[in-house]
Amino acid sequence: MNDILSFILEVIGTVACAISGIRLAAHKKFDWFGAYVVGLVTAIGGGTLRDLLLGIPVFWMHNWWYLAVTGISMATVIVFRKLLVSHNRMLFTFDSIGLAMFCVIGIDKTLAIDFPMWVALIMGMITGAFGGVLRDILINEVPLIFRKDIYATACLAGGFLYWLFRETGCPAYVSQISSALTIILIRVLTLKYNLSLPVLAPNDKKTDKPANRAD
Repeated sequence: MNDILSFILEVIGTVACAISGIRLAAHKKFDWFGAYVVGLVTAIGGGTLRDLLLGIPVFWMHNWWYLAVTGISMATVIVFRKLLVSHNRMLFTFDSIGLAMFCVIGIDKTLAIDFPMWVALIMGMITGAFGGVLRDILINEVPLIFRKDIYATACLAGGFLYWLFRETGCPAYVSQISSALTIILIRVLTLKYNLSLPVLAPNDKKTDKPANRAD
């Protein structure tokens, strides 16, 4: 049951992240190949860094279907371009789903090789968020995780809930589903109520003004 659910989460996460990358590339008027590359990097970037840090074989090098799923995602965006590309909330939707699915997968895989929970939380954030960082860099945007949006914080909250259910002896699928839903819920509340973290900015606003010149 746990392996099947993990596979389902991985497929959903791959599709969601790939579509979020491809639709942004469409906004930037990338060609089909460029859009595919952006989608693929978005889908596999976080897991690649995770596996390198954990010292294990990089996951997508042993399964061709990640490339195929990204291709299917690309075809989906082409066919339903008017629906997927023109609506701004579509990015938020797919980005949030991908973030949640991959965060849970990152935690699962880290715990499976006997790392402590605090490492798993970090790897969950990296798996969920780093692909989006690479996506934004490739399309020349400030990465979403570095803006005031609630992003990595949602991963931490979901990871904490994962740990809480795990410590109370709940089945693994309860931890997985609860964590993913928590991350998505936090992202939805962020959009609905315009929530954000404090912005680190200079206290003295006068420094932003040009100095007066003597005529």
